[in-house]
Amino acid sequence: MMRRSLIASVLLMGFSLLQAAGTALAQERPRIATVNYPLAYFAERLGGGQIEVLFDVPEDRDPAFWRPGLSAITAIQTAELIALNGAGFANWTTKVSLPRSRLVDTSAGFSDDYIATQSLTHSHGADGEHSHTGTAAYTWLDFKQAAAQADALATAIKRRLPGVENIDANLQALNADLASLDQLAADAAVALQENTLIATHPRYQYFARAYGLNIDALDWDAGEAPTDAQWADLARRVEERGAKLLLWETAPSAEAKARAAELGLTSIVFPPLANRPTQGDFLSGMKVVLQDLSDAGK
Repeated sequence: MMRRSLIASVLLMGFSLLQAAGTALAQERPRIATVNYPLAYFAERLGGGQIEVLFDVPEDRDPAFWRPGLSAITAIQTAELIALNGAGFANWTTKVSLPRSRLVDTSAGFSDDYIATQSLTHSHGADGEHSHTGTAAYTWLDFKQAAAQADALATAIKRRLPGVENIDANLQALNADLASLDQLAADAAVALQENTLIATHPRYQYFARAYGLNIDALDWDAGEAPTDAQWADLARRVEERGAKLLLWETAPSAEAKARAAELGLTSIVFPPLANRPTQGDFLSGMKVVLQDLSDAGK
């Protein structure tokens, strides 16, 4: 009886030690903080489970204008690497103290190609008042630029986190997927070259430039019902430009979709994926959008 108890105690102790070791290993994983979901996705792909990615923006908030609380800032400050998007995205990063040696601006390599924007100030719910001014920030919607950002992040990981393995192989696989998105976008754009597209929000400047599209941007609040004045403005633009497609940042209501159809517009939901999607990931989400655009152009 005593022998059985002794064996049980040894087994239990061994199991506890294994649990403790697993916890310690999990805690010892280096951490990368990111300001948006595309960079979080790239970091997850590059790290292959060897790193912990910090991206805790609530799902109903826009990472471009979200401001983290004190505890979130503290966690970000202690990360081994902090991945910035650049181009004015997440302006809060310029207002808090972040260790410069751990920062990587992933779009710095093509900063000469940033797109200047007009100034427009308004508010989006809990994110408060903000301006679309200075520089277009959704750089990754040009998938070649997205690949450049992934390259910059991979270089920073190899420099700051030398213990993380297989970065080059993981980067090669990631870049292959981004190249496939770039080709899908180029193919979808062929049938849309002669058309003006209207977008409900100014998000798609880099997408339009990269793939030779004419996208006229409104400034409707995502998730809110358009006003009669906004519908009138849309009707005027449709008549002037002969637009056939309407890009929505988030899925419109059935009523809004039907009203757009009355204006002769086909609605396409094109989430820029600045925040983590509720289903799928960056690659699968973009494939759906690009397929919808391709089908609409046929």
